Amino acid sequence: MRFVLLVIAALGLAACGGSETPNLLNVGASSDGPDEFAVVPRKPLVLPSDLNALPSPTPGGSNATDPTPAADAVAALGGRPGAALGTNGDGALVRHAMRFGSTSNIRATLAAEDLAFRRANNARFLERLFNTNVYFRAYASQTLDSYRELERMRRAGIRTPSAPPAAAFE
Repeated sequence: MRFVLLVIAALGLAACGGSETPNLLNVGASSDGPDEFAVVPRKPLVLPSDLNALPSPTPGGSNATDPTPAADAVAALGGRPGAALGTNGDGALVRHAMRFGSTSNIRATLAAEDLAFRRANNARFLERLFNTNVYFRAYASQTLDSYRELERMRRAGIRTPSAPPAAAFE
């Protein structure tokens, strides 16, 4: 009888604990704590040689002590930190892409042309009537069969090191 009362008391005390009570199988683990891998230390403060040459503060802008883990990792590996963030290396690419000019409303224009193409190609009467999406069927003739293209490249002698071995397709 005492044993039954002791078991009931133990179960009653265990049921009283809320989410604050640590789990007996995983002591101290909780999902609401900070992520220790997301904590990045701030850079040390450095006093500039000329305080009058400091730039004016910009709301929402970056700070000299803000952490930049991606740029720091690139610099530690011997690369150019600006290239990792896309600030220095993209100028030539942007100039080449815009060599014929640019259209400010290109997204709206492409969306309208795409809708006209889908309606003109393979749209059935009920799909036009109810304005349903026929994207995959409309563009089926322009879809690349990756396995057939891989076989064509291999027959032509083009190396494809990142593709699975040829035996995987047979």
